[in-house]
Amino acid sequence: MKALQGIRVIDLTHMISGPYAGLLLADLGTESIKVEPPKTGEMTRQIHANNPQYSIDGMGAYFLTVNRNKKSLTINLKTEEGLALFYDLVKISDVVLSNFSVGVTAKLKIDYDHLSAINPRIITCAISGFGEDGPGAKRPAYDMVAQAISGAMSVTGHPDSPPTRAGIPYADLCGGMMGVIGILSAVIARQSTGKGQHVDISMQDTQISALNYLATMYLLSGKIPEQLGNAHLAHIPYNTFATQDGYIVVAVIPDVFWLNLMTVVDAPDINTEENKTRPGRYKNRDSINQCLSDIFLTNTQAFWIERLENARIPCAPVNNVAQALNDVQVAARNMVVEVEHPNGTTYHAPGNPVKMSDTYEDSFSPPPLLGQHTDEILKDLLGKSDEEIATWRSNGII
Repeated sequence: MKALQGIRVIDLTHMISGPYAGLLLADLGTESIKVEPPKTGEMTRQIHANNPQYSIDGMGAYFLTVNRNKKSLTINLKTEEGLALFYDLVKISDVVLSNFSVGVTAKLKIDYDHLSAINPRIITCAISGFGEDGPGAKRPAYDMVAQAISGAMSVTGHPDSPPTRAGIPYADLCGGMMGVIGILSAVIARQSTGKGQHVDISMQDTQISALNYLATMYLLSGKIPEQLGNAHLAHIPYNTFATQDGYIVVAVIPDVFWLNLMTVVDAPDINTEENKTRPGRYKNRDSINQCLSDIFLTNTQAFWIERLENARIPCAPVNNVAQALNDVQVAARNMVVEVEHPNGTTYHAPGNPVKMSDTYEDSFSPPPLLGQHTDEILKDLLGKSDEEIATWRSNGII
């Protein structure tokens, strides 16, 4: 059994932030129905679709990654008949998830005001760049736009280097995760109120929240945080260090970790009374980082990781993506999973990060072909006849 079995989600999403939210919900057990335009489908279907390295039978890596455990229903929402079919589906669903530009759902008459009149228990969630109100609400946005405007890029990278975005679509993924949190909060609230509600997620909001203590430090002091590379503004050593064959990170926060570190490295110049506490290490951060840089260059990555781990010092190799996906802990946690493709072959993708002790089932159905489940949904869920379906199909409604 999965935790969210019994909850039906209508997924109107495209690209990353919305589909990632839908993926998390679907992996946890929702019945997720992806509603797409006939013929073209949602735009993510086209990304890498014809790249032989990153696709299988015309289905690219983007779509493969975030659309498993979903069904595909094609409806032309710009027609009266298509909108009526969509409303029929809303009547028996719990959640409508979207990440259109602000104003699109209202224009299509599929926003919360319209849908709650049809089903008062419906929960809608819209993920957008800047939220649905305020002077900047209608600006277009993708991941890097949100990273840039939120200040995240200004503190990423090395001093005197250009602002740098995170290597993963951090703002998109945070938007998706916050969307899931909002949806599940609304589901719980509905148990008390009996009513649904609208969840408005702004990618800019999520990035401002993620600034966390950096924001509070600025608000207290007026001092603008700067790029520090891989160093930390409070903890020393907390940095990346080169070895003979790769990089490692060492993260010392409590003083006991420093004492442990001094048993691993032969560093009399920095093994001082003053450096036994964080204020002393902060004062001497440049000499500490330089001394450790010289020491770690004398041997290999594996050599240092073994000794640091044995001394219970937080550390890690700086893995590339291949090394990360082949890590033994990743395998043990089932974080690379085999998923079936609609053509009967299989591929590998990141697993479900939410592990639960009871209502947990790690199973994955294939990402759907465009419109693969249209007849099934219309007949089994909505009770439509073969004749009606044939007429709608011939008229381009589905």
